[in-house]
Amino acid sequence: MAQPPVLDLGSISITWLCGGFNQLDGGAMFGAVPKILWSKQCPPDAENYFDLINNPLLVRTPDANIIIDTGLGNKLTEKQKKIFRVTREWAVIEELRALGMQREDIDAVIFTHGDFDHAGGAVMVMDDGSYEPTYPNAQYILQQKEWEDISAPNIRAAHTYFPVNFAELEQRGKIELVDGDREITPGVTVRLSGGHTRGHQIIAMDGSEGCAVHMGDLFPTHHHTNPLWVMAYDNFPLDVIERKLDYFKEYSEKKCWFTFYHDFDMRACRLDGAHTIIETFGGSLK
Repeated sequence: MAQPPVLDLGSISITWLCGGFNQLDGGAMFGAVPKILWSKQCPPDAENYFDLINNPLLVRTPDANIIIDTGLGNKLTEKQKKIFRVTREWAVIEELRALGMQREDIDAVIFTHGDFDHAGGAVMVMDDGSYEPTYPNAQYILQQKEWEDISAPNIRAAHTYFPVNFAELEQRGKIELVDGDREITPGVTVRLSGGHTRGHQIIAMDGSEGCAVHMGDLFPTHHHTNPLWVMAYDNFPLDVIERKLDYFKEYSEKKCWFTFYHDFDMRACRLDGAHTIIETFGGSLK
């Protein structure tokens, strides 16, 4: 198994793991952006679908091993795999082993939000059919507002917040709620952003030799550098635009890396003040 790319920030390192590949409708990924524009950057197939990746981030600090988002997991039914057009299975556990780690070595899991493609790997199905937290020694961290909406989803959210991804965590007392911004461990801070969902959060990582920010579904791929290019899945698109403008300015001035969860072509990039990519990290997986 090839070693995944590692972004070195000195005291913090970031490794991308395979959380499963699938395909998504182009209109859903680019919302109100006309197809004639987005298809030049991201050509779809004959059915208007294109490839998408779900890459959990392994963040290693001097004090903790952290997973940011968890991939598709191994609990999808065959019907769900067809619906979501899964083209490669979740392989996080195998990739951790290749790095000399076990799932018990993870101290915390941070959800940007609770959608199934980000939370599907939080709980895994075992060989005997039982469910267990994928990371038994970790606390699973999300925003209070996100948990409120997961616990009582509206008619739209009910199709993406899968109870099977959270019930076992709740029963075992593994869920840790934060309300707003909080440092999780030295150098790793969550910030409430809203936008994509009411309780969406971003993660800022400050190492001794650099910094990075993970904006989750506010900035899902490098094709979304234009602040106006937002997804049809965004519940509060105007908030997404405002947050992107704020975060692009703040973290570009700091020369931070912007890390991606869904991007096949790169794992991270740096932006200038005009939202133009000036440096990339990680090659294409196509």
